[in-house]
Amino acid sequence: MENPSRRRFLKNATIAAAACAARPLISLASESKSPFRISVINDEISQDFDHVCYVVAHDFGLSWIELRTMWNMNTIALSDAQINEAQKILAKYNLRVTDIASPLFKTDWPGAPISTYSSKADLHGAAETTFKQQDEILERSISLAKQFKTDKVRCFDFWRLDDVAPYREAIDEKLRSAAEVCGKQGILLLLENEFACNTATGREAARTMNAIRTPHLALNWDPANAVMRGELDAFPGGWDAIPKKRIHHCHCKNAVKGADGKIEWSPVGKGFIDWAAQFRALKNSGFRDAVSLETHWQGGGSPEECSRISWADMKQALTDSATL
Repeated sequence: MENPSRRRFLKNATIAAAACAARPLISLASESKSPFRISVINDEISQDFDHVCYVVAHDFGLSWIELRTMWNMNTIALSDAQINEAQKILAKYNLRVTDIASPLFKTDWPGAPISTYSSKADLHGAAETTFKQQDEILERSISLAKQFKTDKVRCFDFWRLDDVAPYREAIDEKLRSAAEVCGKQGILLLLENEFACNTATGREAARTMNAIRTPHLALNWDPANAVMRGELDAFPGGWDAIPKKRIHHCHCKNAVKGADGKIEWSPVGKGFIDWAAQFRALKNSGFRDAVSLETHWQGGGSPEECSRISWADMKQALTDSATL
């Protein structure tokens, strides 16, 4: 028979192990000292929104979350009842929203050749839409931003064309006018540099920001997206080109060159982007907005498992950069 002292020892060891497992990866105190709003895109973990919020708040120890899809639906398609439920879940875990990661302008430019990237597969739960529907998506995104108490909406600049030059000025004007619509309602429009769209790299982002001179349009900087487009020196090369004061959001993921020579997603801690250096550069530039984990990499098991691995890498980079 096992003696009582051994049973007590094992019981106490089990309790201690459970307490360690339950402890957030960062504390609220350390998070509050960071210059950044440290965040995770919700659907990179799961489509179960309550579970995602538990992981972000309880396991990761964060206060911010970025909204894209939940319950297998893009945020712009949520019903009033679902929005109400999402609001209750956010309140339950004391989470605030960085931005609405909408699919705005992920469509073909009218009159241009159909893009080779034109696909509903990259719309994250949103239905494939036409150019004519984009104004409706913009208004819906603004409404969602207000309901979720954020002042930022993410967008793109249309599926990538082999030769965007004949359409670039008109695309710029569409972005400018959309930003002005946002600005009138107290919303900042964030253009993400997206490898499948016309602004993909740091250098292209610099051109776009310099061409569209409105305070209501800012950049969602994603250096790994730039790498995926072939800008292997996205940090620091592409970064150096960007007007720093126009950056108001940042996505954190990484990419490597695979065995076949092609660029592929990777954990945050492995790849072309030195995230500790990038975080340090963001801080030194005066950036004080969200840095949001967007795992993308699928080589570690389930989306949640992959995100946990990349979050550990991201936390280490934040620590190494003295921004956590």
